Amino acid sequence: LLGDETESDIHPLEHRVARLEGVLHLKEIITAAGGKIFATNGKKADFHTALKKCKDAGGSIATPRNAGENDAIRSFVKSFNTYAYLGIKESLIPKRFQFLDGTPLSYTNWHANEPSGKGEE
Repeated sequence: LLGDETESDIHPLEHRVARLEGVLHLKEIITAAGGKIFATNGKKADFHTALKKCKDAGGSIATPRNAGENDAIRSFVKSFNTYAYLGIKESLIPKRFQFLDGTPLSYTNWHANEPSGKGEE
């Protein structure tokens, strides 16, 4: 039998292994940045399907919090010549965005004249 202290050490490790196994099942493109692992299967999907696939893989939809993480996501966009969904949404205040959990963004890298409020941010 394991003691309480050993059990508390094992639980976070089991969680990390489960998350990594989920990412590795994607098997298409994997890159690391900012202490995170970013992965894609390169398939197009709607936002809710992408959100579910990320959750099923043990992760979450990408939320860039610095330039390095943004570059990792942008590399997928360039590789597949497509767009990427991010884990952000417009807040109740127009042209203000937040993470899906409601916390304010700490990093942005919008193109000129964006966000425009036209729904294609």
